[in-house]
Amino acid sequence: MLTGRKGVAFLRGLLLAGSMVLTTSSWGIHAAHAQAALSPADRGWVIRVQDAMNATTTMKGRFEQTAPDGQRTTGTVWLARPGRMRFEYDKPSPLLLVANDGKVVFRDTQLDQTTEIPLDRTPLGLLLSQHVSLSGDVTVTDFHHDNGMVQISAVRTAAPGEGTLVMFLSEQPLALRGWLVVDAQGRQTRVSLSDIVQGVSVSDNLFALPKEN
Repeated sequence: MLTGRKGVAFLRGLLLAGSMVLTTSSWGIHAAHAQAALSPADRGWVIRVQDAMNATTTMKGRFEQTAPDGQRTTGTVWLARPGRMRFEYDKPSPLLLVANDGKVVFRDTQLDQTTEIPLDRTPLGLLLSQHVSLSGDVTVTDFHHDNGMVQISAVRTAAPGEGTLVMFLSEQPLALRGWLVVDAQGRQTRVSLSDIVQGVSVSDNLFALPKEN
């Protein structure tokens, strides 16, 4: 399987994050590695978020991805926990990203390049795990709850340098609305979700990993 430079850069931008401070909208996002000092109310919200994510087994929706250079792409996303996700980009984009079998595979048909990295080395692995837990193996590094939105930053406790995932959720209903990641050079990539439908029937064929032609 080929590992193209463009594919590696794309995956790092979409999935991998470093330790730094971000700013977006009116909130400061502190994607540091230290555990956040959570109030009892904050801890209650974190538990509710954890429970809501574990209750989501399948999902379909639309996504808009904003790359570090400001370029925007759209498409359809499917999720099937544990371990499976598909980003199907709208044409004329030649891109496809599928997570399955413990790996994330990115396919660029225009360049005829395929890139693969282990799912457990990406922050998105937190979303797709068998049981989403925001404690123990995962450290919550920042939390905000304001204006009907919940924001949680989390890292893998044993390997925080592998990335920080900042999740955005609506309060009513409590559901994932997108996430933000940042690479080690400070480039940020945001994925926003819309038209979300949970509990949909999904075909296993959606998560067939793309291969070389």
